[in-house]
Amino acid sequence: MGKADFLSPKAIANRIKSKGLQKLRWYCQMCQKQCRDENGFKCHCLSESHQRQLLLASENPDQFMDYFSDEFKNEFLELLSRRFGTKRVHNNIVYNEYINYREHVHMNATQWETLTDFTKWLGREGLCKVDETPKGWYIQYIDRDPETIKRQQELEKKKKQDLDDEEKTAKFIEEQVRRGKGEAEPETPVFTELNRESVEEKIAFNLGKAASTSGATASKSSSLSSNVLKSATSSGAVKRKDPVQAQAKEKKKRSALDEIMEMEEQKKKTERMDFWLQPEIVVKIVTKKLGDRYYKKKAVVKEVINRYTAIVKLVDSGDKLKLDQTHLETVIPAPGKRILILNGGYKGNYGVLDSINEKLFSATIVIDSGPLKGRKVEELPYEDFSKVA
Repeated sequence: MGKADFLSPKAIANRIKSKGLQKLRWYCQMCQKQCRDENGFKCHCLSESHQRQLLLASENPDQFMDYFSDEFKNEFLELLSRRFGTKRVHNNIVYNEYINYREHVHMNATQWETLTDFTKWLGREGLCKVDETPKGWYIQYIDRDPETIKRQQELEKKKKQDLDDEEKTAKFIEEQVRRGKGEAEPETPVFTELNRESVEEKIAFNLGKAASTSGATASKSSSLSSNVLKSATSSGAVKRKDPVQAQAKEKKKRSALDEIMEMEEQKKKTERMDFWLQPEIVVKIVTKKLGDRYYKKKAVVKEVINRYTAIVKLVDSGDKLKLDQTHLETVIPAPGKRILILNGGYKGNYGVLDSINEKLFSATIVIDSGPLKGRKVEELPYEDFSKVA
């Protein structure tokens, strides 16, 4: 019997039945064929085309498995980033939207048996933030696009500048209030009335001869001037600046400036980034996925790609590997050896390891280059510096 016509009722019924999601156990990923029932899947498995595909897959099964796994991972992450961005979402919601596409890669053809295993793998590889709740597993996409990272850094820098301006203004106002409270209130001058000692005494003015005045007038004017000077001196109407107080105020101003500079330096120390890889540093491989041959081996970073990935060269064998920073850790040299600061306010400065504090998992570094040469940095965490190759 020939194939039914495209507009025949049977062909239309077959197309209606083929719509939507069918059972996963009746799908053949190698042939990309979906069967509607067990009998159809059995007939397909016995077909010649399916047998040829199985022979091809049996020659190199890992290649087909890796291909399907990469396709599934890329399509899943592309949907997660495009549809939900960096929002926290249930993994089953993303998976249901992913399988709505009829030509998607099915999970039974990948290296993961369940969606939970795939979610845990995303968390271990650093592709997503995952957490388990009573309602199930939630995932959050980590956007490591250079443009996105640059935009976030600019926003954080602008926010920090605004906060610094507000803190400086508040600090200045607080300092002014403190100084205002510390200084004593100025004394108000007390004025006295100008009274004659005797009512009977007369004052004579000689307008013709300015030089000659009566003895009584001269004595009276001298007594009046002396009284006025005494009252002005005693009342404190005339105040002069004390040089000792002026020097003290200048010292206070200088000390406030020093405090602001110390605060800025303390903020510098707390600046941290989520990436730390730098060329020509010695690192240690901490992932077991590469086998015992590379586990706990030391290597030198030759090139940094997109801030989070590095091409390293093993010290012993000379092999080159491409690894993420989550698979590496810093190497602490012996005291007296050169190191490079990888994170914090002193990032990018070379120095010499002075001493190690094993209790606090930190070390003391002496910077030996740049404008900060000679400065001693204490309590620097192990993960913020590494040995220089």
